Amino acid sequence: MIRPGDVVVYTKTKHTTSPGPRAHDIEPESRGEYYTYVVDKYWIVESVDPDGIICRTRRGKCHRISPDDPRLRPANFWEKLFLRSRFPTSPQSS
Repeated sequence: MIRPGDVVVYTKTKHTTSPGPRAHDIEPESRGEYYTYVVDKYWIVESVDPDGIICRTRRGKCHRISPDDPRLRPANFWEKLFLRSRFPTSPQSS
């Protein structure tokens, strides 16, 4: 159960020429210079409704995610403890 105010991790797949430092599961394409990789995004839940979950990034962007999206999961204890600076502040403070 995800509720407003919860911190979540969204696993986003990217496709570029140079993976960043937080990229993992990096796979080069069979031809060319591109790579497909995964980056974990650290968001906070703004609201939950039947249409989806509204999540906010640290920079204030909002994303609507399907409630059954397998790439969205609650942050675990260690992520909350050691990566707390990557999560946005609570929605009440904005």
